[in-house]
Amino acid sequence: MDRDTRPVGWIGAARKTFESFPAAVRDRVATALTIAAEGGQSDIAKPLKGLGPGVMQIAIRYRTDAWRVVYVTELAGRLWVIHAFRKKSKTGIGMPKAEIDLIRRRLARLRRELRP
Repeated sequence: MDRDTRPVGWIGAARKTFESFPAAVRDRVATALTIAAEGGQSDIAKPLKGLGPGVMQIAIRYRTDAWRVVYVTELAGRLWVIHAFRKKSKTGIGMPKAEIDLIRRRLARLRRELRP
């Protein structure tokens, strides 16, 4: 069966950080991104509120750490991975403000660069 799979683009810093994740985490994220690229939504992905439509977060607990990958579902015909990090905050399940600010900056820059 021929699937309509969008290509996946990466912001360089997000790719570099992602490559430092444990192999088991990378495998789960890769599966979730493939599902998203094919138009679906993995059970470990959810919308990241407050950043606009199509901004999603993959959240994985692995051993004692929490791992996050943020992507946007559609920009210039691609799915874009804009941030990857190990969540270190012990203050709750919310995403730290510094991470949100970084995601906003990367998303704004990517949208500017991809504007026709």
